[in-house]
Amino acid sequence: MKVGEEGKVYDDINITPMLDVAYVLLLIFIIMTTATVQGITVNLPKASSTPSLSKPKTKAISITKDGTVYLDTYPISLADLETRLGQYKAATPDLPVVVKADAAVQYEKVIEVLDIVTRLEISQLGLVTQKLVK
Repeated sequence: MKVGEEGKVYDDINITPMLDVAYVLLLIFIIMTTATVQGITVNLPKASSTPSLSKPKTKAISITKDGTVYLDTYPISLADLETRLGQYKAATPDLPVVVKADAAVQYEKVIEVLDIVTRLEISQLGLVTQKLVK
């Protein structure tokens, strides 16, 4: 321990130099992190036509109260529905399909449509409902 001019004993540690080192290390860490995140600038080549990166268009299957099945807005039989969906699935493997059925439609008709979708292994399937208003 060091004794001061007036005979006082200094028993505390001066942490100012240690804080200076910590701040310098923090500053170096911040600068190095932001330098590595920016990456490398490259001049990208130009293409005459760019491929579409958007999701494929969703196909809507609607079933009316009387049991008529529509693909998008066109009436279609169940056999033709399977053929058309198979063609769309071949063109875009991740084809999204939405089923909209009237509340009064027979349950069997909805199951027939869902069976076709399952046979074609369409995994992106949505069932449209209305929000319950209280």
